[in-house]
Amino acid sequence: MYTTVMTGASRGIGRYAAEKLLAGDPNLHLVVLGRAEGNSTLATSLTRFARRLMTVDVDLASLDDTRAAAETVVDRVSAGDLPPLRGFLGNAGLQFADDRHETVDGLETTFAVNVIANHVLLGALVPAVTAPARLVITASDTHFGDLRHTGGLVPAPRWTDPAALARTGAFGDANPVTAGRRAYSTSKLAVIHLVHEWARRLPDGVEIVSYNPSFVPNTGLARDASRRDRYANRWLLPAITVTPFFDSVPTAGRKLADVALGRIPAPSGAYIDRTRVIPSSGESYDADRERMLWDFLGGLLASNP
Repeated sequence: MYTTVMTGASRGIGRYAAEKLLAGDPNLHLVVLGRAEGNSTLATSLTRFARRLMTVDVDLASLDDTRAAAETVVDRVSAGDLPPLRGFLGNAGLQFADDRHETVDGLETTFAVNVIANHVLLGALVPAVTAPARLVITASDTHFGDLRHTGGLVPAPRWTDPAALARTGAFGDANPVTAGRRAYSTSKLAVIHLVHEWARRLPDGVEIVSYNPSFVPNTGLARDASRRDRYANRWLLPAITVTPFFDSVPTAGRKLADVALGRIPAPSGAYIDRTRVIPSSGESYDADRERMLWDFLGGLLASNP
């Protein structure tokens, strides 16, 4: 038996991935970190796996809450109440119609949940991980920022000092929706930078990869978008999943579970696009940025103990 910790399991791709993880390996014990309402719904829908499913209520937009959730897992593993920790799947992600949402810690919420929360969780969990282990963070091909990967729906990322990215209003676009979507694509670029830097620092036998589900309509990610965009995402765009260029929510969830279970071989630090390892964007390979992001996160967490 072994334990995998997962975020973003209450809806969309994550909901299907959680089920596939539990069904795909009878030795896996899944610990889901999420909001109370989502955890309750998930537990009800997966009652047949109740003996191997544990939920921990957490608000990933809060540094204190996120730390406390990770400490709960570590304490349970150390006490022998949970099997050895050998997996992490950071699937939680947010996108807003602006870049003005602020957390209780004064951080821009997109960056806080998509980037900082993953770093906090990894920082607390990695010392308790038993090799061999695979750590996964969900990325997005929006980080490429070109028409081929975004369909013109999401503006290109705009990198700057991480201290600025972590605060509201970093992008200053006249259109708040553009700013919100740029905050999302930039956060996903930061995720890949973070994965690269973690890969350099992890102990032998512990690997980390980023996973891109590609475009998957009707995941709930765009629930803060305009009425027109929500309508298109729910009713019009799902029709294109019959093409080979897009996946349905269940299909993307199954592929995410396969990545987390190690069924898709990949070197540590790799970018997995659905089922294959490919290079991420040229911009994403920048060791100076990666160290700068790492140093900023370290300083932020040290100043918010």
